[in-house]
Formats: sequence, C-alpha cells, structure tokens
Amino acid sequence: MYRVVKKIKLTDAVTRMSVEAPLIAEKRKPGQFMILRSHEDGERIPLTIVDSDTEKGTVDIIFQVAGRSTREFDNLEEGDAFTDVAGPLGCATHIEKFGRVVCIGGGIGTAPILPITKAMKEKGNHVTSIVGARTEELLILLDEMEEASDRIFITTDDGSKGHKGFVTDLLKQILDAGEADLVVAIGPAIMMKFISDLTRKYGVKTIVSLNTIMIDGTGMCGGCRVTVGSEVKFTCVDGPEFDGHLVDFDELMQRQGMYKSIERDHICRLEKSLTGGKS
Repeated sequence: MYRVVKKIKLTDAVTRMSVEAPLIAEKRKPGQFMILRSHEDGERIPLTIVDSDTEKGTVDIIFQVAGRSTREFDNLEEGDAFTDVAGPLGCATHIEKFGRVVCIGGGIGTAPILPITKAMKEKGNHVTSIVGARTEELLILLDEMEEASDRIFITTDDGSKGHKGFVTDLLKQILDAGEADLVVAIGPAIMMKFISDLTRKYGVKTIVSLNTIMIDGTGMCGGCRVTVGSEVKFTCVDGPEFDGHLVDFDELMQRQGMYKSIERDHICRLEKSLTGGKS
C-alpha cells in the first residue's frame, strides 16, 4: 500500500499529493511517470513524478479532477493509501548544458515541466519559463517555477494575470531575439502543435511530452501509439518525450477526440437508459 502523507489543493480542481514510494523516489528522473490505482477495481492513471524526497521515501504527483477516477484519487486523504503504484516508467529527459533553454507549461502541463526546468537550471542552462493558462485561477506552481528559472513569463487567455494571449506570443518574442537554443513544451496537444510549428520556422529544437491514452505503461496494449516521423512509437516506453517537429499532432488529436466521442456516446446511452429515453 502506498500511503498519502501530504495533500494540498492547488486549485479547486487540481491536487498535489506526496505518496510513500521509497524505491521510486530513489530511482526516478525528470520526465518519468508512474501509474497508480486508488483501489482494486480502479482505473490505472499515469501521472508525472513532479518531485521526490529520498530521505522521506516519497514522490509527488499533481492531478486535475476530470472524471470518476481522478475524483476517486481526490477523495483520498492523508493517511489513506493507493492500492498500486508502478514506476518509474518512461524515458527520462535528456539533460545537458544546451545554453538557453525555454521551458513552457500550459495548464496542468506546468506540473511535468517543473522537474525538467529544475534539472535544466541545475545543469547550468539559462532557463526562461513561460507558464500559461486560460485564467489566473488555473495557474499553478508559479513560485516554484520562478525559483527554478532565470526569468519567467506568465500568460492567460483572458488577461487576468500577465500577458493576455497565448504562450506562443511570448515565445515568438524570445525566438525573434535569438534567445533560445532549445524549447521544451508540455501542455494540451494543440498548444504543443502550435509551438512546434513556430519553432520549426526558426530551426530551434523542440521537445514535447505527450499525454496519450495509456493502460499498461509497458508497450503491450498499443493504446498510446503515436506517429513520430515515419515510425510508430509507443508513448509509454519510447517517450513520453519526442521531437516536436516530427510528431503527427493531427493524428494524435484525432485519436484523443475518438476516445472522447466514445465516452460521450456511452454517457448518452447511459442517460437514456436511466430516463427511459427522455434525455
């Protein structure tokens, strides 16, 4: 059993937990993730390892409540425990001294970009961070991102904090000034697509971390497959990070939309069965 030792609500819908998992805490590296189940019949949910404490034997996760399974995660309190935790999984981020690195986190993507930002800074890179969200209330980890960066920019769609607009607005300014040797971006697929399209024009290498449908996390189910260049890759074992200039984002978003359509159809059928076809 993997006990929850600390729980913090970052926003109404976003929760941070420290979970006892000493072996994972000892082995994990930036960019890796783990898969958790809250109970025996629970869904397997992949989450990035945001931080770890080897002395306490804990790992930190951050998740957004978006459905039944993440709601079950959020119902766990300090002292409760996850039934299963498997990890660390996936390939670690390649960290070296690139020079000027731009780390971009969009929405809940700020959680997985944080450990990468810290590692890039510790390696001696000059790190510029851009943190974006739809509105100020959805921004997370600003203090920690600022501490891990040489400079930080904030953007919100509605202008409630920082720049009014998108992360690409600020990224373009940085690229125009020639102040980026590498871009690392994590967030919604559409955001990473636009970032990759932009950096391609400037010839700046771009790494993205993909959040695909995932079941076993070992490359067996094939649910997380994605086309990178001319090859089919599995996000769980080949990624989750890939060259953003090679990812087929249109295919990725189409696959994500397919699962959402199936979920919507299932909900509609369930509602009709409960209401006698009146919904």
